[in-house]
Amino acid sequence: MKVAATTNTRERQEELGQFLTSSPVANFMASMFGPLPRTVRLLDAGAGAGSLTTAFVSRCCEKGDGVRAIEATLYEFDDTILDDLAATMIECEHRCTDAGIRFTFTIHSADFIQDISSRLAGDLFGTLPLAFDAAITNPPYRKISTDSGERRALRSVGVETSNLYTGFVALIQRLLVPGGQLVAITPRSFCNGPYFRPFREDFLSQLELRRVHVFDSRKAAFREDSVMQENIIFHGVKGRHQPREMIVSCSSGEQGDKITKIVSPFDEIVHPHDAQKFIHIPSSNGHASAKKTMDDLSASLASLGVTVSTGRVVDFRLKDALRKEPERGTVPLIYPCHFNGGTVQWPKPEARKPNAILDNAETRPWLVPSGIYLLTKRFTSKEERRRLVACLFDPYLMNAEWIGFENHLNYFHVNGRGLERHLAIGLYAFLNSTVVDQYFRRFSGHTQVNATDLRTLTYPDRDTLQAMGREITTLNLTQDEIDRLVTKYLNARQ
Repeated sequence: MKVAATTNTRERQEELGQFLTSSPVANFMASMFGPLPRTVRLLDAGAGAGSLTTAFVSRCCEKGDGVRAIEATLYEFDDTILDDLAATMIECEHRCTDAGIRFTFTIHSADFIQDISSRLAGDLFGTLPLAFDAAITNPPYRKISTDSGERRALRSVGVETSNLYTGFVALIQRLLVPGGQLVAITPRSFCNGPYFRPFREDFLSQLELRRVHVFDSRKAAFREDSVMQENIIFHGVKGRHQPREMIVSCSSGEQGDKITKIVSPFDEIVHPHDAQKFIHIPSSNGHASAKKTMDDLSASLASLGVTVSTGRVVDFRLKDALRKEPERGTVPLIYPCHFNGGTVQWPKPEARKPNAILDNAETRPWLVPSGIYLLTKRFTSKEERRRLVACLFDPYLMNAEWIGFENHLNYFHVNGRGLERHLAIGLYAFLNSTVVDQYFRRFSGHTQVNATDLRTLTYPDRDTLQAMGREITTLNLTQDEIDRLVTKYLNARQ
């Protein structure tokens, strides 16, 4: 996601991973910078039409905090926007002249990742790396494959990541001088998940996080482009020692809207003993209290003797074995569309997804033996109130020896087989509770729920879960009823 000219088509934007940043957001980003040196060497990687540099220039001209010169370096790969970018920089020069600030700029019509990786790697024909006091960026957002040129270029300088935006950030922080500042707007997805772990380790080892800003709505930051993406803005300083405290702020993303702030100890943002280096962002009091509740729990899935796995059936790989309706020689195939409150509704004739899969030598390795399983959706829609949506699979509602769980589900099991009923129901209540949802939102910025995320949670002990399960006589519970039950048993432990 980066600044782009309005003449770009939607297809072109998606190809390059570029989307508009509104002026209010750009101005807010520029306001996050701390004191700057008299001469500022500024980097704007993925500059688009130049609105982020414009906002930075406005900040320096209006604040009057001693900046006397700005040397801007801008990278923009899209040649259809270069004329607009150059015109914007001329306007910045005029604005700075009126404020008594010298402004110069250099525009590189080049691939930022390829060019900077070559400089940092010290290639024989490469030029020396650049150095910057400040960087402001809205980098492109697009997955990069393991065999792509971008991936190879990043690996040449020790960066391992699967998305352009984290590749941009990793390179930018290498170009900052000690004490140099970075303000960036990016997807929040890097804060958790196994794929971004190498990036998080690199990110936190080189950049001291000072502030993170989140938005109430997933569409707030890129409303004009109808982009549904959880984004954050962060301010960091080049250095190797994280602060004792960090500011977390939140707003709706609308111009002039109230911004709320809380100050959190940094060891509550990144837990000192967390090998995954998840970045928790407590943007509300509910998030903070949820953390306290979860910190009091000590059980893990492993200590409970329970495992969670991703559904084995990848439907497009077993397409010939799928059946719209159950028939002789098939077994139930469960998708998220079969969730019906706390239980599974199967079959579902009106669903677009198949209801059954053949049970034969080809498909048997991807099936599980019938039993009681707890299922969660791997992806939730924006309309759903909770990130974690769990339901119980009860084998007594269907006559089958084997079951297929599709790949968009996670399933809890014991050594590949079903769970004890009361334990499964207790887990159902716990995972559907508001406290777990609030805690999950601290570190998960997207609607995907990976099995790894579920393994990292702490859980009530087995006795507590089973006691909750025994008390529940129906799964048709309201959210308030679930929360009251879970709160009662968690408080009883204290």
